[in-house]
Amino acid sequence: MKLGIVGMPNVGKSSLFNCLTQAGAQSANYPFCTIAPNSGVARVPDKRLQTLERIYNSRKVTPAIIEFVDIAGLVKGASGGEGLGNQFLAHIREVDAIVHVARCFKDDNVTHVEGSVDPLRDIDVINLELILSDLEMVEKWLAKAGKSARADKSLQAEADALKLVKADLEAGKPARGALDKMGDEIRDIILGFNLLTAKPVLYALNVSEGDMTNDGADNADVRKVQELAKEENAKAFSVCASVEEEISTLNDDEREAFLRDLGVERSGLDKIIQASYALLGLISFFTAGPKEARAWTIKNGSRAPQAAGKIHTDFERGFIRAEVINYDDIARLGGAAAAKDSGLMRVEGKDYVVKDGDVMLFRFNV
Repeated sequence: MKLGIVGMPNVGKSSLFNCLTQAGAQSANYPFCTIAPNSGVARVPDKRLQTLERIYNSRKVTPAIIEFVDIAGLVKGASGGEGLGNQFLAHIREVDAIVHVARCFKDDNVTHVEGSVDPLRDIDVINLELILSDLEMVEKWLAKAGKSARADKSLQAEADALKLVKADLEAGKPARGALDKMGDEIRDIILGFNLLTAKPVLYALNVSEGDMTNDGADNADVRKVQELAKEENAKAFSVCASVEEEISTLNDDEREAFLRDLGVERSGLDKIIQASYALLGLISFFTAGPKEARAWTIKNGSRAPQAAGKIHTDFERGFIRAEVINYDDIARLGGAAAAKDSGLMRVEGKDYVVKDGDVMLFRFNV
């Protein structure tokens, strides 16, 4: 899974990226200090892995990972080359979802490219640039698809779908709305164009430390963006980049104590990952044994052979069956053997739909 972090200059994008990935991206109090996109990975926190490590006495623990791409700050006119230009818009096309960082804190020592703090205005600026960039590409594709459709009627549905997207973009609406009106087959085709405004969005609202205890509920700017997210069927949550910076240097036990002292239940990384999993329809399954306890990320609704293919293509190609025990049963009974003795281990075939938390052993023959 790859998430692109976008936003206006100096809203806290690179600071948040550094905290999430500890990748050391440059962060400074002036516009465009990020020129090339920085990329880094973060572990997906999952306490279930530690329990499996203990139960199976695993020598190694491998969590799932999430890749973050920090994309340079966008300004008005970016789609036409303003600022550092639409080269950065191209980087966004490669991600699965967008983490849109909006500044919801006031600090005279941190400059804002627009001269004031107004997250809704900033969000509109970014969205408009994404829409204009998409519109330019759709018009080019539509001109090509229109000609092809006249010669090949099977392409007419694609051309009609592009016209639907174009109408929404011209009205200042993201492509996500048009996609919701399409059937699955044509929707998949349009998704293949990698439109920026077709990607799911998470709003990360950068707040002051004082706003963290109640998740920004007393911050008027936070409430405005949360209302916008509700209208867009998107996700919005508060983070504090300065707090995340402190958290990123701590071990797991210290992190929990630190958050407890702040009166905060979850770190920003936890919020982003949980929201992105929900938005993208992802779940985790596990493999566990003396050598390794490992988490794997798959689409919700995936069948057992597809899950096996995440480990190795040979597992999917030669899939025979899967031996499955859900994590909750293993944790409750204290081990796989006890769960098996209680009749809770299942042998599943090719049609089995994997559940979140399944601990799986695949049998295959190639």
